[in-house]
Amino acid sequence: MKLVFNIILIFLLLIAFVPFFRRFIFHLLVGRQLVKQQEKAYRAQQEQQRARTKSGGIRVDSTPPDASQASRFKGGDYVDYEEVK
Repeated sequence: MKLVFNIILIFLLLIAFVPFFRRFIFHLLVGRQLVKQQEKAYRAQQEQQRARTKSGGIRVDSTPPDASQASRFKGGDYVDYEEVK
């Protein structure tokens, strides 16, 4: 009984004070499920894009050529102002 208690105590101390060990345990418990959920969400997003492309034709997101060039605005007229006190 004392041996089991010592093993549990050492395990808890490792989790509490050793970041590498804590990250490893977290990866074992949660990391795999997290990766699976991310892959599932990615596949669902890809399926949505495929369905949208099939029903609506080809869709290309790009910037128009005018937007990529510098603005044609060169500046404005100078306006006099009067300071009000």
